[in-house]
Amino acid sequence: MELCYYPGCTLKTTAKNFETPAIASMENLGHKLVELPRWNCCGTVYSLAADDLMHQLAPVRTLIRVLETGADKVVTLCAMCYNTLKQTNRIMLDDDEKRDCINKFLDEEKDYSGNVSIFHLLEFLRDEVGFDKIKNRVKRPLDGLELSPFYGCLLLRPEGIGIDDIEAPKVMEDFINALGGKAVESPFKIECCGSYHTVDDIEPVVERTKMIIDAARIRSAEAIVVGCPLGFFNLDYRQKNVEIKNRVYTRMPVFYFTQLLAIALGLGSEVCNFDLNYVDPQPLLEKKGLIKIEN
Repeated sequence: MELCYYPGCTLKTTAKNFETPAIASMENLGHKLVELPRWNCCGTVYSLAADDLMHQLAPVRTLIRVLETGADKVVTLCAMCYNTLKQTNRIMLDDDEKRDCINKFLDEEKDYSGNVSIFHLLEFLRDEVGFDKIKNRVKRPLDGLELSPFYGCLLLRPEGIGIDDIEAPKVMEDFINALGGKAVESPFKIECCGSYHTVDDIEPVVERTKMIIDAARIRSAEAIVVGCPLGFFNLDYRQKNVEIKNRVYTRMPVFYFTQLLAIALGLGSEVCNFDLNYVDPQPLLEKKGLIKIEN
C-alpha cells in the first residue's frame, strides 16, 4: 500500500536518522512512503496571531499538492510539520471567511477546503497499522530496554489537533510495549524542551535537557524516545552543553521512535543513521544484544 508522505525540511538534512528508518520500517510493514512531489516548507510553526493568514499559505500549498497526487491523506514524521499542517487544515475546514481569503490569494491554485487527512506516523502506526500487528512482526524484541517517552508540545497540543490525550498520553508507551521494551513514566514527558531558545539563548534549553534526562534516569530509564526533530536536537545534542555546565554528568542516548522500530523489526543498525545521533546509542543496543558493533 502506498502512502503520500510529506518529509519537510529537517528530515532531508539533520534528521535523516528519523526518516531513513521510517521508510525502511514502513515498507517492512507493507506500507510504502511515497514522497510528495513539489513539496515546500510547511512554514515551520503555526502562527498564533488570529489575523496572520500569510503563514497559512505554505501549508495550504502543500495540502493542495497532496490532492494533485490523487490522495486524500498524508503522513508526516516531524511534529512541527504535523502540527502546522493540521492546524491550518482546521482553519480551511471551519472558517469560511479565512478559507475564502486564502483561496483568493492563491489565485493560481485550485481552491482548497480542508479535505485532506493528516497523520503523524506514530498516529498512523496506532490507528491504521495497529500495534498488535507490529508486535507480531517484531523479530528483535527490545527486552530489558527501559525507555522514557518524551512527547514535548506539538504532538499533543492544542486539543483536537494532538494525537493523544494532552495530559495523559500513552501512544508512545503502547508503541514501546509493542516492541517489547519497557516504558518508563516521567513527570516531564509533556513539558516543552525549550524549543527555539536553542538558537539564541541556550541556558533554558540546557536546564530543561538536564531536568528531563535526570527525571528519566532517576526512574531507571536508559534512553529517551522522541518524535520531534527539535526535541531530539535539544535533548541529544544539548547534552554537550549540559556536560560543560556540570562537571559530573553521564550522557543518555536519545532515540527517534523510528530507529527503535527498525531495530525491533530486525532491519539492522545500517538503516538507522546512528552516526547522526550526538550521544551514540549503539553501545547500549549492543549491551542489550540488539545489534553487534563491527570493529
